[in-house]
Amino acid sequence: MSTPPLFFALHQSLLESACEAIVSRTHWSPYAEIPSATLYGERAKADGEAAYRGVLGQPFLLEGPDVSGVACTEVSPYTGSLGIEYATYAVDDLVATSKAALPTWRDAGTKVRTGVCLEILARLNKHSFAIANATMHTTGQGFAMAFQAGGPHAQDRGLEAVATAWLATSVIPEQSLWCKPQSRRVPLAIRKHYHIVPRGIALVVACSTFPTWNTYPGLFASLATGNPVIIKPHTQAVLPVAMTVRICQQVLAEAGFDPRLVMMAAEDNDTGIAKALATHAEVRLIDYTGGNFFGDWLSANATQATLYKEQAGVNAILLDSVDDMAAVAKNLAFSVSLYSGQMCTTPQALCIPRDGINTAQGWLSFDEVTQQLCSAINTLLSDPEQAAGVLGAIANPAIAQRLEHLAASQSVLLGSKTQPIPGCDNAVYRTPLVLLADVQDHIWRQEHFGPVVFIVAIDSTEQGLAVIAQTIAIKGALTLGVYSTDEAVLDNAENVAIEQGVALSCNLDGGIFINQSAAFSDFHATGNNPAANAALIDPAFVASRFAVVQSRRPAVDAH
Repeated sequence: MSTPPLFFALHQSLLESACEAIVSRTHWSPYAEIPSATLYGERAKADGEAAYRGVLGQPFLLEGPDVSGVACTEVSPYTGSLGIEYATYAVDDLVATSKAALPTWRDAGTKVRTGVCLEILARLNKHSFAIANATMHTTGQGFAMAFQAGGPHAQDRGLEAVATAWLATSVIPEQSLWCKPQSRRVPLAIRKHYHIVPRGIALVVACSTFPTWNTYPGLFASLATGNPVIIKPHTQAVLPVAMTVRICQQVLAEAGFDPRLVMMAAEDNDTGIAKALATHAEVRLIDYTGGNFFGDWLSANATQATLYKEQAGVNAILLDSVDDMAAVAKNLAFSVSLYSGQMCTTPQALCIPRDGINTAQGWLSFDEVTQQLCSAINTLLSDPEQAAGVLGAIANPAIAQRLEHLAASQSVLLGSKTQPIPGCDNAVYRTPLVLLADVQDHIWRQEHFGPVVFIVAIDSTEQGLAVIAQTIAIKGALTLGVYSTDEAVLDNAENVAIEQGVALSCNLDGGIFINQSAAFSDFHATGNNPAANAALIDPAFVASRFAVVQSRRPAVDAH
């Protein structure tokens, strides 16, 4: 059986590389993002699918307090009900169990906790195919995206959190000898001890669309700094969280700790356990990803805890001028189509001057630009198999209802098509709905989650930047894209991005898309506009998860 110090030594070089990447912000990832047999083994794909199928239709057992009930809520948009039963627990029992597990984990020290977290991530990586299948069937993502976002990319973010926590805590010594010279007298001497003390119980409220990618930062930032973690999964996407928690518990137990340092709080659709957990006096940290309604509720009511939240925003693209409109249209078509627009970084509003834009091939009218964008979407999604991989299936029925309502009430430039997904009975995908709006309309200045794109006619580039800035200030945004061949426009856009606290991407027309956020290099959100109050992952994301408590005693033997 491995011990915690061996875990740290086993992964120390990985940790050092992660810390170097955080400082340099260059491209680096230890976890292969391609689901290749060469990289993961000949049987990895088959074993992962078998592991997924092996948990369907039966109880999924995890460590926890006394069981109070059972929840069974997940429905795959590809195959139907998963039939998996998860134990439910009383809130007070969850909290009491977490509290009891805290002291030993706290006293283990930074090095031991870091080693355990690194071993958990290593094992999660080995289970990437199983987690990918679970992610695919609970979120509706295509398999390739489910593998990347649910597996290696989520693990990257988890490792980034562990390394950032290590950088913040390892510089604090366990003890020091403080000596102050005194003229003609014996120096003053005192021994000081410094303790990294966790804030308390951490709650992670997971989302339905990216149940691991958005969960791992908070999970590992809290765990590495000594806090026990309770994860409340979305009722539609429990299995990826359950698989994660099982691996956490296995490693913790092997390391000699209470496996219930990480627990899962499953619930039925109408239970509302998140509110009870979030407002419990012993819960001191909350990570939340989701809609504004509950995010705003947390801000108003969970006042005993430090809250890290990401919620709705309105991401916009401004087209001022371009070199190659065809390349830009192709890039934007993929950006608005990927995972049916269900990414917090997806652009929703494409702002275009009503007089048109200048290109290297000549002037294009507003209608010509719009036509190229719509044509690029149609071309990208013309092959059903490719379209299914890009779009995935929509798991939330409310999104389909929203599309129908908008199509009936707004000016449609490109209708949303519904097509069967090849090889999946009763499963369908939906292509983006492209709508026309005027800059003065309010409809485009609020989030419409799903495959919805507004082409917004603006009077000028200056007006477009001003309106986008105003929208971000009120509604928030995670991404802003600007296309221009004029350096002055790009400089103005950078100023808007700085003032509004939003990540800016300029002139993307190749294989890099505005949706993407690379661990160890990109900061996901800033915390400086209403879409998020924290960034993944900056020092502030971990620093308030622990305190430094010191003690002092005279050093009588120091002279």
